[in-house]
Amino acid sequence: MALTGRTALLAALGALVVGLLLPSWTGIGLVTGAVLIAVAVDLVLAAPVRSLRFGRGGDTTVRLGEPATVELTVTNPSGRLLRGLVRDAWAPSAWRPGTAEAASRHTLALPGGERRRITTVLTPTRRGDHHAHRVTVRSLGPLGLAGRQGSHLVPWTVRALPPFASRKHLPSRLARLRELDGRTSVLTRGQGTEFDSLREYLPGDDIRSIDWRASARRTANTATGAGGLAVRTWRPERDRHILVVLDTGRTSAGRVGDAPRLDAALDAALLLTALATRAGDRIDLLAHDSRKRVTVAGSSAHEVLPAFTNAMASLEPALHETDMRKLVATALKMAPQRSLIVLLTGLDAAPAEDGLRPLLPMLTKRHEVVLASVADPQLDVLSAGRGTLEAVYGAAAAEQTRADRRATAERLTRHGVTVLDAPPARIAPALADTYLALKAAGRL
Repeated sequence: MALTGRTALLAALGALVVGLLLPSWTGIGLVTGAVLIAVAVDLVLAAPVRSLRFGRGGDTTVRLGEPATVELTVTNPSGRLLRGLVRDAWAPSAWRPGTAEAASRHTLALPGGERRRITTVLTPTRRGDHHAHRVTVRSLGPLGLAGRQGSHLVPWTVRALPPFASRKHLPSRLARLRELDGRTSVLTRGQGTEFDSLREYLPGDDIRSIDWRASARRTANTATGAGGLAVRTWRPERDRHILVVLDTGRTSAGRVGDAPRLDAALDAALLLTALATRAGDRIDLLAHDSRKRVTVAGSSAHEVLPAFTNAMASLEPALHETDMRKLVATALKMAPQRSLIVLLTGLDAAPAEDGLRPLLPMLTKRHEVVLASVADPQLDVLSAGRGTLEAVYGAAAAEQTRADRRATAERLTRHGVTVLDAPPARIAPALADTYLALKAAGRL
């Protein structure tokens, strides 16, 4: 039985009236008994909650930070009117801070034999699966003095996907890709490009792309003898293989701003995936720390981005060191032929020097390797600190950290690795630009 605040108030008022008019204990007992009888009648007349039937529907996936709508269907098979409250409980991470109490509670008036649909709006604050908890129903009697309460398990799961905030950079990179593809007048050439077509020479074109035989034929076939020069246009090769390797070890758990480094790495990988599939390249995914966490391989062009996004949703950083030897061995198995291997990991001196650098020849011998690391922009703020002893020490520590990262990047570069070190807001477009530059240079 669930007593309401109205019950306590009515009992207090009754006791006060009787105390003023009938100071005998007998009068108080009569009023109290009357209140208890009213409560009992209200409880009996309240609609039962155990026989209620429930169903679910609505969204099963949502981008992190966006609202998801979940519908709860309540059926009242009894012959009584159900008046009361329904609480649709979810994990705290399924709501914005401070909104769970109001968003999870609903008032309900459901006649017997009818059905109502209740809508709950979730706004997840963490990636991954969010599960519905119990649905609690409080059924009040006609007087609102008492009621019945019960809980039911009505399972449902909403998966919060990575937000893919870097998709705003996709249109500009696709425009550059169209230029590389020879669909505009921009000319690109490299050892990995394919001949596309001929067009008339324009000022600023590379003279090495002039096709002298075609130019001579154009001149000979022109009555005036001034047919003009012809230049070759090129397009990058398609169907190249790209393997994105996410290091989900300890260094990926470090927070940069309000999110771990892993979240910025996921965003960069999604932008690269969207761009590479538009370019006609094949792209696979490997997430690894001490063991293999996730692999996505062999997806078609229209399936690869949803597959990556779904696989990344449940990824969480592991709080131990990455086994770089196993990671490299798994990557080589997934890329048996020449590929572009994009390794999203940290530039911390110890893991990079002791774990990764000795293994780089195994990768660079056959593959083009890009290492992308998420830098902490707070280092720039700390390095500019002055005025107090604490600020000076902080500036010295930040500058030493930046120097160590630069030194590590230089040593990796000498092993033939293209190294990117950029803050979260810049790592995704920087990786996309590097991919386009490699493609333009014919290195894929």
